Amino acid sequence: MPEFTTERIADIVAAQRRFFRTGTTLPVSWRIAQLKRLKQAVIDHQDEFVQALTEDLGRSPLEAYLCDVGPIIVEINEMLSGLKRWARPERHFSGLMCFPSLVTKVYKMPYGVSLVISPFNFPILLTIGVVAAAMCGGNTVVIKSSSKSAASTAVLKRFFAEVFPPEYITLIDGGHDVADMCLAQRFDKIFYTGSPAVGKHVLAEAAKNLTPVALELGGETGNWCVVRADADLKDAARKIAFFKLTNAGQICININQIAVAEEVAEPFLAELKAAFIAQIGEHAETNPEYPKLITPAAYDKCARLADEYRDRIIFGGVGDKAACKYAPTIIYPVDFNEQIVQHELFCPLLPVVPFRDAEVDALMDGIADREHPLAMYLFTRNIRWANRVMQTQQFGGGCINEVCIHMMVKGVPFNGTGHSGMGAYHGEWGFREFTHPQTVLRGSRWFNLSLREHPYSGKAGDLKMRLLRLFER
Repeated sequence: MPEFTTERIADIVAAQRRFFRTGTTLPVSWRIAQLKRLKQAVIDHQDEFVQALTEDLGRSPLEAYLCDVGPIIVEINEMLSGLKRWARPERHFSGLMCFPSLVTKVYKMPYGVSLVISPFNFPILLTIGVVAAAMCGGNTVVIKSSSKSAASTAVLKRFFAEVFPPEYITLIDGGHDVADMCLAQRFDKIFYTGSPAVGKHVLAEAAKNLTPVALELGGETGNWCVVRADADLKDAARKIAFFKLTNAGQICININQIAVAEEVAEPFLAELKAAFIAQIGEHAETNPEYPKLITPAAYDKCARLADEYRDRIIFGGVGDKAACKYAPTIIYPVDFNEQIVQHELFCPLLPVVPFRDAEVDALMDGIADREHPLAMYLFTRNIRWANRVMQTQQFGGGCINEVCIHMMVKGVPFNGTGHSGMGAYHGEWGFREFTHPQTVLRGSRWFNLSLREHPYSGKAGDLKMRLLRLFER
């Protein structure tokens, strides 16, 4: 008999709704206490998390801490330092139109019972990090974790059961059938991280109950990195290689494809090959520090696609199927309209598209015509051009002459738009995502004017119209 059924999940949601309605989660002091408890528990269990990430994704201990465990602690610290300020009710002057009711407040109210559906690629960070945001907002949380990252899910299940009561936080494991059982329930907020295709399904199911949804998606047509002719090629190659090696390319903000000015394509590709070799060696697939693909099916998909472009592979193109490791692989040249650069790869393959530097604006127009990516990376010395691009293209976030670390900046939002997501989180933005601004005006029993009351005609109406126009200035 399966551990989770529709009836059991319904009972979990009902228990959390009863708990939320007690008002226990509303005081900011209580939320801070729970966040401190969560932070300490993460510190206490970090070795278990690192071991699970090694088992699921082949992460080295340093990469596991750098990408999953450490950022959680930083994120919770930001919440602990800012929550009192973020949760403080806003006080507004109601305006002359509302006289004599002078005071209006905006309360930041939690949604209630939230559902967090987390992915396999950063199973610790993108579970606990989102849960922390929901807790910060004063919600209870049901978690549906990925069945692909089985070791991490098992550790997280024990972790949450040990740290929090199930009526506050509880984790549900299982496959897509269990996820659908969760989506069939009426939640007050849903946060999903994953692919655009599943994001559409989550949104459709949430619409049945008009549940507000945040989607953190990878982007249907992938994230672009543009290397112009005036770029520092060695610097660009070094950073791109680091990023593509991280988690073997299984990152929603990773570089899906590079567009490089054909005037510098050959020296850039030479630098990129050298950077890969310097960082991981000539045989990444045998290096114990190099992560693996999440499942044999993911490996096979990557290998099949590489074989389709075998005649244009200029670096890599080899793997260890038993270890589920496929080397970083450069494919060059690739045309802008080929299929491989029109969908998210989520693997170590790296197609490179040459373009004429004088036609870079046409390239950017072509990128803009596709679905909005989650990230954009530009390498150039022409900062004026780069700033213009960053302020006119539509994407989730990005960097000029850098990769990925825009995510690590405190106080800024993270997420995409359209096929790369909706909503935003991290720090105060996560608090906002899991709270609803609730406006309350305090009325007066004295000096109430009759402007809004009938009659609307005659001398009284004329006087009221003159006063209304005066108040609206």
